[in-house]
Amino acid sequence: MSFLETGRAMPDREMVLHLAERMLVPLRDRNIMLHAAGFDPSYQERSLDDPAFRETRHSMELMLRMHEPNPAVAIDRHWIMAASNRAVASLVSGVDPLLLAPPVNIVRLNLHPAGLAPRIINLAEWRQHLLARLGQQIDATGDPILMALVEEVSRYPMPAGATRRTKPRDFETLAVPLRLATVQGPLAFFSTTTVFARPVDITLSELTLEAYFPADAATVSIMRRISAEQAPVAAHLAPREAPRATRLARRAASG
Repeated sequence: MSFLETGRAMPDREMVLHLAERMLVPLRDRNIMLHAAGFDPSYQERSLDDPAFRETRHSMELMLRMHEPNPAVAIDRHWIMAASNRAVASLVSGVDPLLLAPPVNIVRLNLHPAGLAPRIINLAEWRQHLLARLGQQIDATGDPILMALVEEVSRYPMPAGATRRTKPRDFETLAVPLRLATVQGPLAFFSTTTVFARPVDITLSELTLEAYFPADAATVSIMRRISAEQAPVAAHLAPREAPRATRLARRAASG
């Protein structure tokens, strides 16, 4: 290793990949390392519409649907929404349609004054949570697009009273929830992040599934009721018209 560090020896392709694997270097950056060492890239970057993604895309959409009646989304490395289930549409109803025009950025949707921000009861905490996650990504990748996103959302004004800390509930000792005011009543969700194991495609390696779980009994009841109200509409949709994130979200926003 010292010979490699001092330049007395040049790593072969296998050594570059081995070091990248041990250091948990993202696949996108492993290609950069290979190029710097004089080798061709090892990892492809395909669009989600690529035929090679057909089965993976089907599985992803199935996981999102199975999470109903609770919201779930798939996002890429820049927090652009790639897919979602029907529950998301009901939660973004009333958001400025411009924020729901593709590409939909989840961070911007959450923190923009015309987005969900005025309805997020614990906005100060949720904002800090999102910015911390972005900071971790930037530390790992140095992505200039994420840097610009942080700079943008950090300038968003905070609604009056948003900086006041509400009295903690019992579940807040476990994780910071997303607490959202809706016409059906206040909702509270824990969020989890799922990634694909051992991806060898750049796009898939940068794709995450964000699933939101009810943090209290009231949220369980409200989400079930919303789902039951949506069911008659969904029953008239043909399979090829199955709900997709942007289309339904924009429909909900427009009333």
